[in-house]
Amino acid sequence: MRFFVTGASGWIGSALVPDLVEAGHQVVGLARSDASAAALTAAGVEVVRGTVDDLAVLRDAATASDGVIHLAFKHDLAFSGAFQEAAEADRRAVDAFGDALAGTGRPFVLASGLLGVAPGRLATEQDRPALHGSHFAIRQTTAEAALALAERGVRSSVVRLSPTCHGEGDNGFAASLVAVARARGVSGYPGDGTTRWPAVHRLDAARLFRLAAEKAPAGSVLHGAAEEGVALRDIAEVIGRHLQVPVTSVAPEDAAEHFGWLSGPLGFDAVASSALTRELLGWEPVQPGLLADLDEGHYFRGPATTG
Repeated sequence: MRFFVTGASGWIGSALVPDLVEAGHQVVGLARSDASAAALTAAGVEVVRGTVDDLAVLRDAATASDGVIHLAFKHDLAFSGAFQEAAEADRRAVDAFGDALAGTGRPFVLASGLLGVAPGRLATEQDRPALHGSHFAIRQTTAEAALALAERGVRSSVVRLSPTCHGEGDNGFAASLVAVARARGVSGYPGDGTTRWPAVHRLDAARLFRLAAEKAPAGSVLHGAAEEGVALRDIAEVIGRHLQVPVTSVAPEDAAEHFGWLSGPLGFDAVASSALTRELLGWEPVQPGLLADLDEGHYFRGPATTG
């Protein structure tokens, strides 16, 4: 099959592309910069120049493909505090893809998130989160719009990714926690540290996206969670050990000052099951878990950044 992939040179996309190629698929990748285009060309990918804001480009590329895997998200905006703007751009892109694929029966796979799906309890693929009142509500609304494309003749599915999609080269949440610990001289965790996040290695996540594109039934919700929940205190302890700094609790009223933009996501207890995903697609994560990955040391081999 010929798949159009947005975010093909990104964190998960750069792992997904070789997985797709190895499975015998052709890949067309969206590139917004010369560097991204060069990386994709070197990987044997056909390049389409543009961004997620170029809706006509997205529609044309989707029309010329056998399916779409939409990974791109304006993380630079989201990590700088403009999450709403990034999420609105994502919704426009999904609507454009829906218009292009309607009535074709072709696959459309959307990357979404697990934070906010079922705070405080184990989330399953059958859960539908509240679409109002949450910082993440607009992204969940976009996911619901993608699932609704099944009614328009699109084999749509949504992969809810763990907030910690880790591995060597990670510049997301885990790396940001390392950066905060370096800057503060302590490895902090909010409150009593029992808040948990699901986690998945980027290579396992990439394989899940490929399986979804190949065979997920229309309207499927899939969970990219290799581990149901890792306590933030346990994460802080590994970071503190490697940086040789104290591990300490941060009071809720001090979280915003200590963690910055991370304080919002860190307030979510977001355990999640992937049992139905594994049964449906035969997905079995094989890479190291988050704490083992942190203990391998690559997060600490130089200055971490905050995204």
